[in-house]
Amino acid sequence: EAIMRAAHAISSYGKAAKDPLATERKAITARLEAMRDGARVEIGTGKARLVVPADVDDFAAVLDKEPGATIVAGSTDVGLWVTKHMRDISPAIFIGDLDGLCTISEDKGVISIGAGVTYTDAFATLAKRIPALGPLFDRIGGEQVRNMGTIGGNIANGSPIGDTPPPLIALGASLTLRKGKKQRTIPLETFFIAYGKQDRQPGEFVEAVHVPVPAKETKFAVYKITKRRDEDITAALGAFFLELAKDGTVADICIAYGGMAATPKRALGVEHALLGKSWTEATVEAAMAEYANDFTPLTDMRASAEYRALAAKNLLLRFFAETSGTKAPFQVSRHEAA
Repeated sequence: EAIMRAAHAISSYGKAAKDPLATERKAITARLEAMRDGARVEIGTGKARLVVPADVDDFAAVLDKEPGATIVAGSTDVGLWVTKHMRDISPAIFIGDLDGLCTISEDKGVISIGAGVTYTDAFATLAKRIPALGPLFDRIGGEQVRNMGTIGGNIANGSPIGDTPPPLIALGASLTLRKGKKQRTIPLETFFIAYGKQDRQPGEFVEAVHVPVPAKETKFAVYKITKRRDEDITAALGAFFLELAKDGTVADICIAYGGMAATPKRALGVEHALLGKSWTEATVEAAMAEYANDFTPLTDMRASAEYRALAAKNLLLRFFAETSGTKAPFQVSRHEAA
């Protein structure tokens, strides 16, 4: 009722101001259509301007000249910089429609994903080839975020609680970076140097991430811990890759976490304690002592340091249970009507 009264009262304020989207619709439509001619678009002057590059080569050239510009794709992170932190992001370079950054391909068992590919499009391929990633997709933000947010942005922003870096690190992913016409490819895990610092030179940008598809005989899992199941930010996230030798010993293992350090990080001490050992509960529990050397988690609004430390160990124990023939269900991935 209160909403109805407020709506009726609007007329008492006099004639409504002109809405440019209504009065200038034809002119605005014409300008937007003109942007499809394949040429660079620049709006504004000086630092207070927006640049829409013509293609990836043009983007590389623009960023090389203005390395301090803010790169905007889906704006699921950058938008919050403006609305929550009141940051000035000018000049901004919008890359959301660059076809050259929105490609997905596979060659010799490696999936290459352009930095501008959305979560929705990326996981449509990843979940088919790497099924363990499917449940994680359902828990990355809401549907709107998944349809707008990009894999490249999630990596490039370097958040310690980003959802995609830990599982991609565990899978042995690599990253292609570009500055001008020069490209280089590095292991994804080395991209994260410290909080807010990545191995990215001024004017350099993330062009693509390359994800190896694990062999059928290997084991891979990823677990996300949050206060709420849906649309919540990670408290701790663990990703595990395991390859066993024929004698049951650990031939290869990679364990990566988010929310446990200032960057997405591997549990190198734990891995070393397990490598070459029999994959048994006793071995796993003995290796857990290395967590204290690998991580010093913080306490914040999402979880205490003690909770994170315990949860990280228990996720490894869960991974052991799931890879040791236990048939009991461990996870509810989707809500289903009764």
